[in-house]
Amino acid sequence: MKQLEVQIMGQSYLLGCPAGGEQRLLEAVEKVDTAMCKIRDAGKVKARDRIAVLAALNLAFDLADRPAPVLHAASFASNDQTVTGIRNLADDVRLAQLMVRLDQALGDDGRLI
Repeated sequence: MKQLEVQIMGQSYLLGCPAGGEQRLLEAVEKVDTAMCKIRDAGKVKARDRIAVLAALNLAFDLADRPAPVLHAASFASNDQTVTGIRNLADDVRLAQLMVRLDQALGDDGRLI
């Protein structure tokens, strides 16, 4: 497994990355860094761990808003990733439900930040 050194909110991290996944990992790092910096720069939250949790929840919420992929029965026999995708979708739904509850507890603006 290849390792990449990246910067998130000014701090270095050494991340493991499967061969051929470097670009996807760098894109994910960019999204996380942007989301965390946006929360930090808003000035309401200072603790790095809370910023990370809020950024993760906001990114997951945005992901849950995407339309679900169309699944075909034939793909189940030949592609194990489809089953993994269904499991991830179920996790996304549960996470989205949790975020709705958190949003209701934190305020009426519909966002955590």
